[in-house]
Amino acid sequence: MTKTKKIALWVVVAIAGLLLICVLALGLLFRQELKTIGSIEKVSDDAPYYVMDYTADYGLDEFLAQGASTDKELSEFVIQKLMKGLPVTITLPDLGCSTFNGALENGNKVFGRNFDNPYKPFMLVHTDPENGYESISMVNLGYVGYGDGYEPDSFTNSLLALAAPYIPLDGINEMGLTIGVLQLNVEPTQQDTEKTDITTTSAIRMVLDKAATVDEAVALLEQYDMHSSANSCFHFQIADANGDSVVVEYVDNVFSVVEPEAEYLWCTNFFLTEGDWYNVGGGQDRYEILREELTARSGVLADEADAMSVLEAASQDSTFWSAVYNNTEKTVDIAIHGEYDTVYSYSLADW
Repeated sequence: MTKTKKIALWVVVAIAGLLLICVLALGLLFRQELKTIGSIEKVSDDAPYYVMDYTADYGLDEFLAQGASTDKELSEFVIQKLMKGLPVTITLPDLGCSTFNGALENGNKVFGRNFDNPYKPFMLVHTDPENGYESISMVNLGYVGYGDGYEPDSFTNSLLALAAPYIPLDGINEMGLTIGVLQLNVEPTQQDTEKTDITTTSAIRMVLDKAATVDEAVALLEQYDMHSSANSCFHFQIADANGDSVVVEYVDNVFSVVEPEAEYLWCTNFFLTEGDWYNVGGGQDRYEILREELTARSGVLADEADAMSVLEAASQDSTFWSAVYNNTEKTVDIAIHGEYDTVYSYSLADW
């Protein structure tokens, strides 16, 4: 071998070595992100439906320190913190939805939720942050661009799913706290009281990670200026393992808490705060169905299947998923697209 060939060989070996070191370094740097993407499992082709175990650091404390007043600002944080510069846009379309809380005959507390929205790929996301409560939450992947055949079914296609912690729509944490968001078709909430800003779905992430009870969730939300996503307005129903429940609303940008008259509460898509805004919005027909179903049982349901039957009664053609959360056992039963004979069951204890 000539001297020139030997030099060329050493150059090739050196470059290959450097590339290997770079690959290993990147793998080490992004190992949790890679592990998270690798955990994605397709459960059903119907929707389709995925499950993901999110082990990477999504930096909630960092986000809460700076906040966000728009979905664009939330997207920018996600791009830098979670996506390593990969662009993502977070948008929320119209949401119908119904929620309620109650108890089972065995004393367990439950929270029911219908999510009404055009079908897109969706995902059950498990998170267990170092400085927060473990939780499972439901995410519509359409909010970050999935749909129309584009699904997280390959490495490159899965990268956008890293944004999932910041777009939950309902969920339960290890303390048995549940939350669900419902749309109000009025002017968007834009609070301006010089508190740190927060958006609709990032508020849900905060509540799941940081609140153990309804009182703690309310106190947390009061510390931030709410800025609604999707150029709309939203309210939240929150319930806990003690059986407490409230609906949090923003009436003319003023924070409002609606307490239940009995030991159970239900909610659809109109304001419940007494006054000029009461009954403004939609979903009164579904609200009456929930009222009739729950009052007939005095808020006590036989079991999770009975709770699911209440959701079925209030469902629509657009009901994407129905979820029954057991606040006591920290479990969830999920039915998809009105197929109530097929239920997917999960427990936080199984992760």
